[in-house]
Amino acid sequence: MGSDERVGYLQELERELGTRGFVARVVRTRSGPAFLRVVNPAAASLAEDVTCAPVPDGRDHYYWWSWGERMVRVGDPDAAARKLAHVLQPLAPACDLPVDTSLDRALDARGPGREPVREHPDVREHREPAACERRAPVPAGERPPSRC
Repeated sequence: MGSDERVGYLQELERELGTRGFVARVVRTRSGPAFLRVVNPAAASLAEDVTCAPVPDGRDHYYWWSWGERMVRVGDPDAAARKLAHVLQPLAPACDLPVDTSLDRALDARGPGREPVREHPDVREHREPAACERRAPVPAGERPPSRC
């Protein structure tokens, strides 16, 4: 499959993503293969570069994620667009997370003035700004939600 044919597959995906409200453009470089830059206009930091290439030691061509994982076979731009739409969807704001009341129950069970019981040493409680309610504990090493 020539590079023009690959560009054609990328252009099919570009059109499909356009019908879903994404901004997508085929980018041709001098030193590498063409790729499709896809951006969620509602959250411009959510973007992905998709390439089109054969599987190693094979003849079938696929769309590929920027991290080198095979997405779907070319010729099915609808399936590729669905996957991209899922990956490029913004997360729900932190205020939509369920409220965890287990700490309140632990305090009530131990009595007034007593320290709360921690279930696991790797769990720390994350406090949101005053506008948000208390959230579930965040495991150590993970980043807590950053916005309300």
